[in-house]
Amino acid sequence: MTADAADATGDGDLPVVELDNVEIVYDRHFLAVQGVSMSADEGDIVALLGPNGAGKSTILKMISGIGRSERGEVTRGRVLYRGENVTNDGANEMVGRGITHILEGRRVFEDLTVEENLRCGLYREGRRFRFDEDDYQIAFEYFPQLEDIMDLKAGYASGGQQQMLVIARALIHRPNLLLLDEPSLGLAPKLVRDIFETLVEINRREDITMLIADQNAKRTLGIADYGYVMENGQIELHDPADELVQREEIKEFYLGTSGEDSRYTDVRHYKIRKRWT
Repeated sequence: MTADAADATGDGDLPVVELDNVEIVYDRHFLAVQGVSMSADEGDIVALLGPNGAGKSTILKMISGIGRSERGEVTRGRVLYRGENVTNDGANEMVGRGITHILEGRRVFEDLTVEENLRCGLYREGRRFRFDEDDYQIAFEYFPQLEDIMDLKAGYASGGQQQMLVIARALIHRPNLLLLDEPSLGLAPKLVRDIFETLVEINRREDITMLIADQNAKRTLGIADYGYVMENGQIELHDPADELVQREEIKEFYLGTSGEDSRYTDVRHYKIRKRWT
């Protein structure tokens, strides 16, 4: 859906987040993303796929506002949140709107306990905006394993436990839009399956719109409603997820043939030719 089309349909049909012909530049010189238009509708899971360096993380960071702190800037086009122009707004403003960003690499506070990490989800701009024991219940509902390790230093938790922790901490914040960068990275196949099944449950029960950037194409498209494929800072393909997985170029160059959880690094890079008008 384009911005003009959304404006014509009324507020109830506006995407939760939309990029309209966006160009992103770092340090005023390095062009990272160009001409990207995409959107995520209310309650959808949207997959953002592509090889390393394609621009997936950059897009998430500019939506959440983190990119501004890394000297990134949208120099052309617009970023819209529920129809409001939020282009180049800071992270504190985007958090206040209900956008939570889970960065790549399981960013836990290693020297704090699991409980203290969860409690960080109750703070905004350095101040706690609420605290109640019930706030932890949403974390334990989806990740009951965390209740048994509340006193453990997060740095000693396993990779799977750390991934559960960062998602649980984000849930405590009660987001409307959840951005996830490489949630499958470094996890065993069974953990990846469990995490992605839990994300679907969270999406359906909590009605949280999700934008997931990941190189595990099969798993991500398997839970997504819609998918975008990026290469070299541009969108090369986009379709409903169930249609995208049937495209021959996706099967050959993105899903791979080496197994269920094959990743982009296991197949050779290939420039997808645009096949739509």
